[in-house]
Amino acid sequence: MKKRWILGTRGSKLALTQTGMVVAELRSLYPEWEFTTKIIKTTGDTIWDKPIHTIGEKGLFVKEIEEALEKGEIDLAVHSMKDLPTGLPSGLVIAAVLKREDPRDALLSRSPLSFDTLKQGARIGTNSLRRKSQILHCHPGVKIIPIRGNVDTRIRKMDDLDLQAIVLALAGIRRMGYEDSVRDILSLDILVPPSGQGAIGVESRDEAESIDLLKPLDHRESRKEVETERLLQTMIGGGCSVPLGINACIGSGELVVRAAYSDEQGLSLVRVKESGPVETAAQIVKRAFEGLNITLQQ
Repeated sequence: MKKRWILGTRGSKLALTQTGMVVAELRSLYPEWEFTTKIIKTTGDTIWDKPIHTIGEKGLFVKEIEEALEKGEIDLAVHSMKDLPTGLPSGLVIAAVLKREDPRDALLSRSPLSFDTLKQGARIGTNSLRRKSQILHCHPGVKIIPIRGNVDTRIRKMDDLDLQAIVLALAGIRRMGYEDSVRDILSLDILVPPSGQGAIGVESRDEAESIDLLKPLDHRESRKEVETERLLQTMIGGGCSVPLGINACIGSGELVVRAAYSDEQGLSLVRVKESGPVETAAQIVKRAFEGLNITLQQ
């Protein structure tokens, strides 16, 4: 009888697409085994009438999936790393971080425009405090319209809500095939993404069989970037409830860490950018933390 592995995931189109990517790699590596998907509804998938930052609960999109993993109802859990809290339940590990997609944010519009040319009064859709604060810092005259939903839902809301543009993660846009709507890709020095954006993680129980299974999927540089971001996130605290961006990029042996924090209206934006050899990641993170010079409550 074939060994069967069950992968837990949210039911959104993007989550299913990302889980399908993991399943495809596993089937290619282990054709003798069976890999199936189980959709698990999370708290975040049931609350659509409130902004995420007002709900005040960590792990909105992962809690129920992790509980299923702990109970043995699933064998592996596939997450967007930006949804995963820095503290994992005891006995669970991030066994693999797939090669990361571009972590930047993108501006989508029906019209030809760019971030630099946004006009006074332009209606820009986003539900993220981080995006709102950094956009308003650059363009204090635009109007931020809160929107929630899956990638395709938010794109549709450009017409429904008469928005000039929306801002979404480039990684999700590419994975869903909506690049035709992208008008501008925003520099990391303009809009710092959240910790983990663009990365897919596979969580498992802390068991040798699962960890060994996933080792071929684990991309060393992507894992290091995400671990660095999560380290700084842990030191600062906060999550979706604070306007905080954290990004780490590795290139040619150098690690660059960026972070940005602001009030919701973008009036007091603080940016830091620190770099150095990859092996000095802990020191780079420490300098970035000290540069922000803020203390946030968990």
